[in-house]
Formats: sequence, C-alpha cells, structure tokens
Amino acid sequence: MSRIAGVLENLRKQGRKALIPYITAGDPHPDQTVELMHTLAAAGADIIELGVPFSDPMADGPVIQLACERALKHGTSLRQVIGMVKVFREQDQSTPVVLMGYLNPMEAMGYEAFADAAADAGVDGILTVDLPPEEAEDVAPLFTRRRMDPVFLLSPTTSDDRIRAISEHSSGYVYYVSVKGVTGSASIDVEEVGRKVANVHRITALPVGVGFGIRDAETAAAVGKVSDGVIVGSVLVDTIAHHQADPSALRQALTDLLHPMREALDGLAS
Repeated sequence: MSRIAGVLENLRKQGRKALIPYITAGDPHPDQTVELMHTLAAAGADIIELGVPFSDPMADGPVIQLACERALKHGTSLRQVIGMVKVFREQDQSTPVVLMGYLNPMEAMGYEAFADAAADAGVDGILTVDLPPEEAEDVAPLFTRRRMDPVFLLSPTTSDDRIRAISEHSSGYVYYVSVKGVTGSASIDVEEVGRKVANVHRITALPVGVGFGIRDAETAAAVGKVSDGVIVGSVLVDTIAHHQADPSALRQALTDLLHPMREALDGLAS
C-alpha cells in the first residue's frame, strides 16, 4: 500500500475527510518552500500537493500563473523541486507529497530519470495535468512500479466511460475538478458536486478529492460532506502573494486559513 493509500484508508476508518493543500514550489522563494510544507502539515494537511512551476500553466488561473512566474524568476527547476521533497522527508516521513505539474519538464528530464529521482526523494504521487489516460499506458507504470500513485483529473463533463478509463490508470485518489474553467475561476455548486462525486463513486472505488472553489472552512465542510477530501489551492497561493515579504506572517496566515478547515472537516465525523 502506498503512503497516500494508507493515509486515506486510515481517514476512512476514522470517518474523517482529507485536507489536501496545494502550493507552488519556489513561491515566494525556493528557500521557503520546505518550511511552508512543514507549516501545512502542522496546520492539519493530510496530503500536500506541490506544484512544479511551468511557463505555460494552461489549467491554472491568474493566481497560480503568477506563482509560477515568481518561482521561475528564482530559477526553480524540476530537479530543485524534487530536492525540496527530499529535504522535507528529513523531518517528515508520514505526510504524502504529490507533485502536480505539466508533462514538458518531466519529458525534458526523461520520464525514467524523473521517476527514479522522485521516488528516491520520497514523492508519493504524480499529477500531470496534460497527460490524458490514452497516453498514460507507458508513463503511469513508471510511477506505480516505484510505489508512486498516478493521480488524474476528472471534470464535470467527464463521461462515465472516460471515468472508467481514467480510473484504470489511477491509484491513490482521483481529483475531481468542481467547476468548468481554470483554477480560481468560479464559485462552487455543492449540490452539483455531490451528484457528480456520487456518480464517480459508483464507477470507481478510489477516493475522490474535490478541488477548485474551496476558499474557507464553510466551503471545505460543505464539500467534505459529499467527497473523500478537499483540495485547497488558489486561496493559499493568493495568501502567499500577499505575505511574500514577511515569512513569519506568511506561515501564520497559512495556518490561520488551514486550521479552521481542518476543524470543520473533523467536525463532520462527530
């Protein structure tokens, strides 16, 4: 069992929902990323999604696009991101880390070399936004053989047949994108999300994490009622942008955002 599967199974047995925050590696500065990851874990993160900065993040809205720009301005590379995970693992052996990004940097590094380096560093999952299941047959096994979970995206328009195809190549969890559009682009319709997630659960036994539109404890709890976990991204990245000049204030602001979400999710189990 992978570290991700173990954490999610343990949460399921406790009747609890996963809190999965996202930040972009290298934002606001590469020297701060590992400390921010520890901050997220201390604030209640069950899994951390760590974005690999890319020059053309097509699935992301302005907030995360700017985060990528800030990270790339400091020269943050894929190899550096992997190195950050390795340093994180020196103190934290339990919190799963999923690298989220695009194919180009992995392809440039070489899929086999990337998979070896990521597994050696302690990466637990790979979410590649622009890798469709039709092209995953050669890439996904490189990850699973190294006990890293390939995580794929589902959207409101994904057909049942495609959900089945994606699930066949997925492990750990699947990421349900709750709105049409890029990250941070719209408000979430919880009732509609609930219907869609129920349908995904009908097709696959994998846990379903819901992202896009989670901004506070209220929306986290609402989405937690209808899913296995909530994925929080743009609001955290926007907080980083607003506090980038003060590392101490930044860590506190992230804690102040995440901790109420953790409490709200845990309140669902009582």
